[in-house]
Amino acid sequence: MTEPTTSPHTLPTADDPVGCPPPFVGREALCDTVRTHLMGGGGVLLTGPAGIGRTTVVSRLVADMSARGHRVLRCSPAPSERDSPFLGLIDLLAGVGDDALGALATHERAVLEGALLRGPQQPAESGPGGGRDALVLRIAVRKVVAQLSSAGPLLLAVDDAQWLDAPTAEVLAFLVRRPGPGPAVLVAVRTDGTDVAGGTGPDGHAGPTGATGGPAGQELCPRPFRKTAVPPLTVHETGELLEAHDQPCWPRPVVARLHRASGGNPRTALELSAALDERVRTVGEDLPGSAEPLPVPDSLRRPVLDRIDALPARARGTLVTVVAAVRPTVQLLRRAGHPHAEADIGTCVRHGIVQASEHGTIRFVDPLTPVVLQAETPYDRLVHAHRALADASGDEVERAHHVARLAAGPDPAVADRLADAARAARRRGAPATAARLGRMAAEHTPAGQADVSAERRLTAAEDGLAAGDLDFARELAHEVLRGAGRRAADRVRAWNVLIDSCGQAMAEIAGLFPEALRDADGDPGLLAQLHYRMSWREWMVGGSAARAHPHAVRAAELAARTGDRWTEVMALSQQAALELFLGLPAAEATLAAALAAPHDTRAMVHHNGPVYLKHRFHLARDELDEARAELRTLVYALRQRGSADSLSQCLIGLAQVEILRGRCRPALTIARQSLRITEEAGLSSGPAWYTVALAETAGGSLSRALAAAETSRQRSEDEDDRLFLPRALHAEGRIRLFTGQYDQAARLLGRTGELESAQGQQDPATRRWHADLAEALARAGAPDEAQAVVTVARRQAERLGRRAVLATLVRAEAAVSEARGELARAAEGFESAAVRLRAAGHPLGEARTRLALGRVRRLAGEEASCRAAFADALRIFTKAGATSWVAMARAERDRAQAGPLPLADAAVAWSEHLTATERSVVARVAQGATNREIAAGLVLSVKTVEAALTRAYRKLGAKSRVEITRIVMSRPTT
Repeated sequence: MTEPTTSPHTLPTADDPVGCPPPFVGREALCDTVRTHLMGGGGVLLTGPAGIGRTTVVSRLVADMSARGHRVLRCSPAPSERDSPFLGLIDLLAGVGDDALGALATHERAVLEGALLRGPQQPAESGPGGGRDALVLRIAVRKVVAQLSSAGPLLLAVDDAQWLDAPTAEVLAFLVRRPGPGPAVLVAVRTDGTDVAGGTGPDGHAGPTGATGGPAGQELCPRPFRKTAVPPLTVHETGELLEAHDQPCWPRPVVARLHRASGGNPRTALELSAALDERVRTVGEDLPGSAEPLPVPDSLRRPVLDRIDALPARARGTLVTVVAAVRPTVQLLRRAGHPHAEADIGTCVRHGIVQASEHGTIRFVDPLTPVVLQAETPYDRLVHAHRALADASGDEVERAHHVARLAAGPDPAVADRLADAARAARRRGAPATAARLGRMAAEHTPAGQADVSAERRLTAAEDGLAAGDLDFARELAHEVLRGAGRRAADRVRAWNVLIDSCGQAMAEIAGLFPEALRDADGDPGLLAQLHYRMSWREWMVGGSAARAHPHAVRAAELAARTGDRWTEVMALSQQAALELFLGLPAAEATLAAALAAPHDTRAMVHHNGPVYLKHRFHLARDELDEARAELRTLVYALRQRGSADSLSQCLIGLAQVEILRGRCRPALTIARQSLRITEEAGLSSGPAWYTVALAETAGGSLSRALAAAETSRQRSEDEDDRLFLPRALHAEGRIRLFTGQYDQAARLLGRTGELESAQGQQDPATRRWHADLAEALARAGAPDEAQAVVTVARRQAERLGRRAVLATLVRAEAAVSEARGELARAAEGFESAAVRLRAAGHPLGEARTRLALGRVRRLAGEEASCRAAFADALRIFTKAGATSWVAMARAERDRAQAGPLPLADAAVAWSEHLTATERSVVARVAQGATNREIAAGLVLSVKTVEAALTRAYRKLGAKSRVEITRIVMSRPTT
């Protein structure tokens, strides 16, 4: 870790392009979206407040576009430069040599050189002014830009456009309004909650007015135009940012507080972290408790206080009560002694401090404002505000919160009131509020009631688990375990919290089970809870469903004997899931027992409970509509009142169902929601990244899909999660398969098969990797191994009646026939598989199969049939919104429509005179891979691929990739 900084201003900031490039955190998806738009031409306007990372994003995009062959002209004006005419233009054209001005007419060049301060020194008044010279200058700049664009793709990048001088803005606005092709334009503008089109910013400067009178920046962007806000960081991304900047490794609750206080603003988070580090290390103080404010450096505190001090005294007093309130409204403020609350809040709104909804709910614009205001307000004023709010509130939960703030120490009456409020919050489906109130209840419980205090802490910890606050739950569990003389039931309950809070990383807490079993001391009720969790450990860490099954059976039996219906239902659900995976006939009956009355409400909405599991049985039977209905109902219930973990897992399941149903865009949206919830709650993110990989593969970008799959695999490997690792490997293997990287795909999918088989999988419908592995092996040159995979999986699928699985195995077997050169048999197999997949309701599977059918028909020279197959595939992919597949199908269709090409010597094998590298490159070109994809798959540089392809063109007598494809598909190989 670096030495502490002497001033927060010395920190690397998210909008500081000087020096080493700042770490790039949390902006990959944004950059992908913007880059894709810019590659097609047009303009992008990036917006966001100071410190959000606009300059970091611009710098990354500039570097990426440069690497992709774009010439970049960039300027980054500063506030002091707004009144310097043409300084932005000078910066933009600084890298353009005088030779680029040679094609201009004499007067055009003279005017442009005058604006750029090139050539002989001229009096200031001789520079471009209004009228004719202003028009000449604009035309000259347009000609220079057109000349640069003719030499290759061009990008104009204007960072901090709000400070751009007006003459430069007028020239650029003229440039982008002209018809015809022009450069791509990237503009970044600062927005701080005020209208930058001529308004006044928070620093007192007048906001810039665009050349057309519109918002600053937008008039600088050509069409097609896209406006994109740089989003705040998530909690997880804030932690990554702090780590990347060598900040201390704060506990997750502290990172969460830094994130809340900063509002996800990178620069604010870094400065808050540095201030906290300085107080902890220099002053020697402990980390602030949950009720204590974070230290705020003067660089952040002073602007907030300046805005507050600008308010009238009465409005400042009302604002203190707003800070103390749980859910401030104008009506509540009136009841709390502020009769002019509406006028006061209106004043605060005009000063940009708060926002008020039409229903009267009030919230702070800057999340740092309440932190600063609470720290600066005298204690007696805060106490007065809490007392007034306690009297004014009509809600028992809010009243209890304010009463607790007034209590100076342990108080049994206050503790009981807080415990009642926690129960009320739990009934409302607000576990985070219940957890906070429960902990306060424990803290106000007198020392003589240790058992009551422990019970309240454990209940609060379980509420914390439901809310996704795992660090909070672990902290309370450890507090109970540290207490002397705790009851066995309390200790086992605390161990259970620690086990449940580890998520997928059960390998990290394997040592807890012996201690928990020792504390259980043979009690059947406590043993039931532990056997249930030991079943998960055997499956996730031990990698054996067969060894996990007896623990689930034992847990259900013991729980039934002791009347613990929650544990019984959860254990039966686990038992049913294992039996489904193992292909045991008892699975359906076990699930029915878990779903039978009496119901346990918590278990019915849990992601490991029987209702969630029911959708997996529907999927195994290809009942996609039924599976979707179950999950949608469950998601609705969980959004009302449920844990973050369960909601995330149900969204994961729903996204996967939507992919199977061919609804790619909704699936991608749902998958991203799940990832956001997972990361904000600090849950294990491997499953969410896996689902994002599936959704991106279906309806997004294959490059983003691969990155997500690799992240899922890494997270699962880090947590030693053997239950989920095979699925992450499967996702990555499929992407490699689809991009023609057959050897890598076969290795990854082979590892998937090994892990799943070792776990005991006997139902191929539970994890559908078999057909993908067989196809990868066939295309990698191992058709016999591929056939062996198909044979085993078919036997299992036929025994259990898995229609869609059998259809995919028919497709895989057709790929084996294709690899063996049996084209007629392969075509027959692909056709049969497509019909079966349509009947099973799997449109993406059908379209993928028809794409393979078209390739085989083309290889056999059946032009009309292959074009029909490609057209069918394209139609289905387009309807499903399968973006990457649409591109592949369209490319195949276009090649087919080009018709057969004459070949000089069809009897000569295409590979005969090529080197090994050239053969590999040519084979992947014929499969439709780009040079960049080929380079990644063969671990070569793009230049090496290009050179090998050039030599292959010459040796094969081909002039295009289409001819290469035709030669490979029509000539025999050696």
